Amino acid sequence: MSYTVLGVNHKTAPIELRERIAISRDELPEVTRALAATPGVSECMIVSTCNRVELITATDSSEVDLSAFLCNQFGLDPALLSGHIYQHRDQQAVRHLFRVASSLDSMVVGESQILGQVKEAFATARAAGTVGSELDHLLQSAFSAAKKVRSETEIGSNSVSIASVAVELARKIFGSLQGRTVFLVGAGKMSELAARHLVQQGAGTILVTNRTMERAQRMAEPFNGQVIPFEKLYDYAAEADIIITSTGAPHHIFRREHGQAFLHKRRNRPMFFIDIAVPRDVDPAMNKVEGLFVYDIDDLQQVAAAHIAERKSIAAGAEVLVEGEVERFHQRRRTVNVAPVIVALQRQAEELRQAEIRRIQSRLGSLTAEQAAAVEALTRGLMNKFLHPPMQALKQAARENDAVRLDALCETYSLPNSQAGPEAVAAPAEQSNRTSPDAPAPERQTSVAGRR
Repeated sequence: MSYTVLGVNHKTAPIELRERIAISRDELPEVTRALAATPGVSECMIVSTCNRVELITATDSSEVDLSAFLCNQFGLDPALLSGHIYQHRDQQAVRHLFRVASSLDSMVVGESQILGQVKEAFATARAAGTVGSELDHLLQSAFSAAKKVRSETEIGSNSVSIASVAVELARKIFGSLQGRTVFLVGAGKMSELAARHLVQQGAGTILVTNRTMERAQRMAEPFNGQVIPFEKLYDYAAEADIIITSTGAPHHIFRREHGQAFLHKRRNRPMFFIDIAVPRDVDPAMNKVEGLFVYDIDDLQQVAAAHIAERKSIAAGAEVLVEGEVERFHQRRRTVNVAPVIVALQRQAEELRQAEIRRIQSRLGSLTAEQAAAVEALTRGLMNKFLHPPMQALKQAARENDAVRLDALCETYSLPNSQAGPEAVAAPAEQSNRTSPDAPAPERQTSVAGRR
C-alpha cells in the first residue's frame, strides 16, 4: 500500500485557478466517494480550503493518475493544470501531511485553523466510507504530530490567521478602525475570527449577514452586532466602510454594478472589500471602479510575508519535531509490516517443535499430564529462546529500513520476504522511485500539473 498526496495550494497556483477546483462542504462527500471509485485507490480523503485542494490517498498501484481525476471532475484541460500540481509519495507524502496539519505549510505559519480543517475533511471521508486502517493510522499520527508541535514550540503563540491578516490590512488602509462600520458577509469560522480582531481594533458598528439567519444571530450576539437578512444584503452594504466576505457561494455575489450603486449612495466615499472566499465572492472587475478597493486571499500573502520572517526560527524548531515524527511513523509502519515474516518464523519453529515431539513420542512412552506439561514447557521455552535473536534482528532491520539485511535474514530462515509488505522487505519507496524514470526523486517535490 502506498500513500500519495496530490494537490495545489497558494504557493503553486493563483486564485483564478484554485477557485475552479474548490470543493464546497456540501459537495465534498460526493467528490470524495468519486475519488474512492478511481481504479487503484483503496482509501482517500480530500482537504479543500481557501488555500489548498489536496487529494490524500492510499493506493495499491503507483500508476493511479490523480491529476486525471481532477481534470475529469472539474472539466479542465490538463494543460491548464500543468506546472501547478504537486505530488508526493510515501515518505514525502507523510512529511507533507504532517507539515500541513502542523501549519508549517500555511500562508500564515502557525495559524490554527488548518488542523481543524484537516480533521473536518477526515471526518467527512470517514462518514463517506472512504477511510480504512491505512489512512486512519496516517491521520491520527498527523494529528499527534501537530499537537506535539503546538505544545512543544511557540509556533502557536501570538496566534495569527488569514482573518487576522485581513483585519491587519484593513487597519493599515484606514490607519485606525475606530468608529468604522464593518459588514461581515458569511457567518463561518473566518468571519467570526475577523469579528474578534475587529472589535479588538475598536471597530464601531458591526453588521452580520448569512444565508442561515440563526448562524448570523449566533455570531452577532457576542459583538453586539446587527443582523441583516441575507436578502437585504445590497440594501445595507453601502453603509459599510469595510466589507469582509467569506461565503460558500459558487459565483460572485458582489459585481461591478453593485459597487457603483454603493458608491452612489455613499456619495463616493471609498469602500474596501476583503474577500477571503474561494471561489471569490467579489468580482475582480470592481477594482476598476474608482473608490472601490478589493483585496482577495492572494493579496493577503503580501501582509502574511512579514509574519514568515518573524516566525522563521520558531518554524525551524517545529520542522525538526515534524521530521522526528515522520521517522517514528515509518519505523512503526515498517515494524507492523514485518509482522507477517515474524509470524511465519514462529509458525515454522512451532511446526518443527511439534514434529520433534511426535518423533520421540514412542520412546517417551505414556506420560502423565504433569510430565507432558513439563515436556511442552521445556520445548516451547527452548524454541522461544532460539527465536528471540532472529525476531529482534528482523524488527531492527525493518525499523532501519535495511532491505539488504532483511532479505538476508529471510533467506537464512527460508522465509518468503513478500509477506513483509513493500516498505519492510522490498527496496524502500524512495529507492524504488529512483529506479523508475517516471517517479519523483527522494526529498523532491514533483510538479505534475497543479494548484493549491
